[in-house]
Amino acid sequence: MKPLRIVHAEAATGFAGQERYIFRLLCALRDRGHHVQAICQPHAQLARELRQAGFHVDTLEMDGPWNHVKGLPRLVRLLRQGRFDVVNTHSRRETLLVGAAARLAGVPLVVRTRHLAKPVGSLLAYTGVPKRVITPSEFVRRHLIDRGIAPAQVAVVPPAVDFPDPMPAPVLRSELGLDAQAVIVGSVGVLRREKGHEQLIEAMLPLLERDPDLHLVIVGGGDAALAALQAQITVAGLAGRVHLLGTRSDVPALLPDFDIFALATHIEASGTAFVEAGAAGLPVIGTRVGGVPEMMQENESGLLVPLFDIPALTEALDRLISDPDLRRRMGRAGRRYCLEDGRFTREALGERTERCYRQWLEELV
Repeated sequence: MKPLRIVHAEAATGFAGQERYIFRLLCALRDRGHHVQAICQPHAQLARELRQAGFHVDTLEMDGPWNHVKGLPRLVRLLRQGRFDVVNTHSRRETLLVGAAARLAGVPLVVRTRHLAKPVGSLLAYTGVPKRVITPSEFVRRHLIDRGIAPAQVAVVPPAVDFPDPMPAPVLRSELGLDAQAVIVGSVGVLRREKGHEQLIEAMLPLLERDPDLHLVIVGGGDAALAALQAQITVAGLAGRVHLLGTRSDVPALLPDFDIFALATHIEASGTAFVEAGAAGLPVIGTRVGGVPEMMQENESGLLVPLFDIPALTEALDRLISDPDLRRRMGRAGRRYCLEDGRFTREALGERTERCYRQWLEELV
């Protein structure tokens, strides 16, 4: 089939989960033979990453009404000249600017991807400007349908994870001075209240007091929550048993030394961290919120507990800590579900997105 001409637009300037999703998607679509480029803010890290990967990136300021007024005519010209088939936006700011320009330029298909699990307010950025919506989980899709979007206009495209093959040599136990007898519960996620690190530490406390070979490792940066977590660890007398590693660029080399992955997140559109852990062959423990249940097979590759239920979280942790055979079985099931079955691969991300684009283009002719 004829390759598509596609533009993705993103106003955010960081490089967190949403921006990584976009980067992987653009790579996957390019691998499938499509012409893909991007529109970002001038100081966006995503723009730098995409350019280093060989993508063409146009930049303009997207913050504030004056930048919208200045940028709209330029965007209309750019999109008309490029003869694009699809414009895909990812958050409200660029949807109201780049999406509106795409409609004025006559781009056949304007798509909005919704990455968040929070309740949606106005539908303007979902039905007023874009014609179709993609979500990373059925949970987010159901919420949009409940808000009034027609089911046929919303599709699920799960996130992808990039995982090295073969795995890098593990580094964590040697770094922390822990031997093979130590049991490590690991958690990866930015340090903010909504990730539930405080609840995870609270649930671990009686288990750490009981078992001197048990350790909790938390990977992730975030100054706002760091002081509170350090104070919690000090008051509980857990220094040397709970390890805050900060931001790490070598997470794949840390995961093999984890025995269990746990994240007591409060809200999650999908939960890519659970997929990355499952792909590494780890049993996972999560909260029954948002799209998290879709990232694992409950009681097969992982365990789910109610949000803020500390006793249930302690019980789930204890179950896996006390049963190495169960950990191994769940880890193997997680690897199959997250990696070997191709459910969360970059190739699947590109194929499913392309399928949505082509179907919707046919419907809108």
